[in-house]
Amino acid sequence: MAPEFLRGEPSNEKSDVYSFGVILWELVTMQQPWNGLSPAQVVGAVAFQNRRLVVPQNTCPELASLMESCWADQPEQRPSFAIIVDVLKKLLKSPMQLIQMGNA
Repeated sequence: MAPEFLRGEPSNEKSDVYSFGVILWELVTMQQPWNGLSPAQVVGAVAFQNRRLVVPQNTCPELASLMESCWADQPEQRPSFAIIVDVLKKLLKSPMQLIQMGNA
């Protein structure tokens, strides 16, 4: 969940973008985010300590950049879903980047 949502602040589509970035991270890493932390610890880490997930070094740079942009501190700095779709379409047109990512 987005930091602003966890803090009880108003949320909108940009909060969903944050969550989508976490889902991308899960797909890339095949791991559960914040594994080993209790729900309360996750809230503290994400909402109040501004901690973000670590993107693996072997991640395709465009995909890594997309994930990180989804996690921007300020919701208005996060991309729209239209931009996300455009980036993902471009990545799908060059699947070798994604394959190389998995082999690195």
